[in-house]
Amino acid sequence: MNSPGTGRRSAPSGRRSLVADRRAAPAAQTPRKAATGGGSGGKGGGGNGGGRPPRRSRKTRAPRPRPRGPLGWIAALVRFVWRIIWGLVWRGTAAVLLLLGAATAYYYAQLPEVSAVVDARARGSVTMLDRDGTVFAWRGEQFGGAIDPGTVSDHLTHAVVATEDRRFYRHLGVSPRGIASAIRINLSEGRGPLSGHGGSTITQQVAKLMCLGVPYDPELWESEADYEQDCRRTTIWRKIQELPFALAMEARYSKDEILSIYFNRAYLGAGTRGFEAAAQRYFGISSSDLNPQQAAMLAGLLVAPSYYAPTRNLERAQRRAATVIRLMEDQGYLTAAQAEAAQANPARLSDAAEQDTGGYFADWIMASGPDFLTGDTTEDVIIRTTFDADMQAAAEAALENVFANQVREGSEAQAAIVVMSADGAVRAMVGGRDTEGTGLFNRATQAMRQTGSAFKPFVYATALDLGWRFDDLILDAPLTIDIPGSGPWSPENYTGEFYGEITLTEALRQSLNTAAVRLSEEAGRDLVRTVASQFGIESSLADGPALALGASESTLIEMTGAYAGILNGGSAVLPYGVQELRLLGDSTPMFEQQSGIQERVISENAARQLTYMMSVAVAQGTGQRAQLPDRPVAGKTGTTNSQRDAWFIGFTADYVAGVWMGYDDNSPLAGVTGGGLPAEIWRQTMERIQADIPPRPLPMIDPVEAARPAPLVVEYGPDGSVGVGGEPPPRGTLLGPAPDEADQILMRVLNGLLGRE
Repeated sequence: MNSPGTGRRSAPSGRRSLVADRRAAPAAQTPRKAATGGGSGGKGGGGNGGGRPPRRSRKTRAPRPRPRGPLGWIAALVRFVWRIIWGLVWRGTAAVLLLLGAATAYYYAQLPEVSAVVDARARGSVTMLDRDGTVFAWRGEQFGGAIDPGTVSDHLTHAVVATEDRRFYRHLGVSPRGIASAIRINLSEGRGPLSGHGGSTITQQVAKLMCLGVPYDPELWESEADYEQDCRRTTIWRKIQELPFALAMEARYSKDEILSIYFNRAYLGAGTRGFEAAAQRYFGISSSDLNPQQAAMLAGLLVAPSYYAPTRNLERAQRRAATVIRLMEDQGYLTAAQAEAAQANPARLSDAAEQDTGGYFADWIMASGPDFLTGDTTEDVIIRTTFDADMQAAAEAALENVFANQVREGSEAQAAIVVMSADGAVRAMVGGRDTEGTGLFNRATQAMRQTGSAFKPFVYATALDLGWRFDDLILDAPLTIDIPGSGPWSPENYTGEFYGEITLTEALRQSLNTAAVRLSEEAGRDLVRTVASQFGIESSLADGPALALGASESTLIEMTGAYAGILNGGSAVLPYGVQELRLLGDSTPMFEQQSGIQERVISENAARQLTYMMSVAVAQGTGQRAQLPDRPVAGKTGTTNSQRDAWFIGFTADYVAGVWMGYDDNSPLAGVTGGGLPAEIWRQTMERIQADIPPRPLPMIDPVEAARPAPLVVEYGPDGSVGVGGEPPPRGTLLGPAPDEADQILMRVLNGLLGRE
């Protein structure tokens, strides 16, 4: 159909080709020439001047796409896969960011105030002072007090940042660069990606110290150590959890507050928690007074506190500190001159820390005290003890010297030493040849060993308290006792010989077995057991006659305490080490003790006689090797069957000391008796202890003044008269010695009646 008023056919809508459009565009812009005979209403005209109708354009087709080659298909596939990956990535990233934001917000809401987390110890600390008030041992977790970057030495802050996280003040809690670097180092060194270097920032390390907000629960962990070990485990999931926690900390706390938590909660070896406690423990100063080399040594502990602890290996700790000093110089915290001075003068331990002595004594205090104030204390406790560092050093030096010069190389024999005052105050304690460390097996307090002849003084103490005298006679001859259930038992002397009737002093001097058993049986075996237990030997005592020969087991500290009872005149003592106990910050003690003397066991006269007898045993008998050149010594040796245990326990007027030697597996000692190496260790210990103490006499009888008076001979004359003196006639009667005062009075009355003054 023709359009009205035009000479063209209208093209169907939407069917015009691109070619027709392009051809029509110039035609519309160029005026058409008038057709001949044109005019309105012409032939074929449609009211347009009668021009020639336009030529119908040919129908054109769109070009066909070229066939794709292999590269085209690959490119298309890559574009398709990329669209999928990109879609997953941006959607996954958005989801992760949402989860991270939610987790960060959750942790942010859970984080407490800084003051509530600087001291998160589940246990308190125990600081021990010696008899002069000087610190010599620490137990539990030392804290020292809260600190922050504003109160510590600037050198400490710089050392920590330079060592642990140089970009600490620039990141938001997480350092992707640091993590990537750590993974690269771990893989290059043949470890797993998360083994070794962790790449953690200080903020992430604080997150670990806080255990991601999980508090310690004794029902979930066997100990606080297990709790901390679990918190420090590095796993992929733990690393993922650290991210929002670290971000939350950065949002919740300032950088200085994060450092404050780090300064106070970090474990730095030797039982110290926080840099203030470490500064006091290792250098005896506050963290505010640290110089560059001291700060570097403390910062160097963070990577491995126990391994680099200066109390364990000072040289190794100094090498680690040198590395930290170089880092501080590289990062501009120290000038070249300061770094050079610090390297030339490495940090050293304080005198108390360097001494590192008294470990066995400190362990004994912790084990013997009430748990709520020692092992399980939640408070910080100060204990003033009876410990004497000089005496401890003397005992350790003597032990080391004897084993170095008089014991075959490679010997596994052990020894223990206890030194105490007459009132039971323990001054020194060596529990074994390994004198460094804590928690070691203490042979002075824990090893139950047969006492051998070291038990015999309690047999003689019983007899003397019953009225026997030091110069009374006892028969040393073959003896057989029938033991129910075991049959006949016949003790023998060490020499295999018997000596007939001898004095009690001589029997003890030679440590004769048959005489001791006979005396025990005559005095009463049950009484001997009672006297020994009252003197402090709390171990189970044998019931049979072998009790007199030390068949029972005891500990060295029990035996030494029992001998202290002889020295003090016959009163039992309870060995003690705590003089005063108080809480940190309190001036009033919770507990005080000035003496360990208990009830009297034997009379003073009996104790003085026994002391004399024991002095003869050292001066002339089995304990001669324990003699001191400038003062008298009383003591007794002890050797058990097959020489499995060798003892020497003795005393001067000032101190009593006990020495035990043997094998932990109860093997026999080769050629060692109580009068040999134990007496030698005792002598060397006491020589050092008594070097600056003026000699004093032992509290014992004078054997001349106390000697038995001459026998009184009563003579009857032919006329019935009575006389005194001369050789006894056939009817003469010997009046025996008068052991007590009543008999002596009777003697004086009789002398008066006979006309003698």
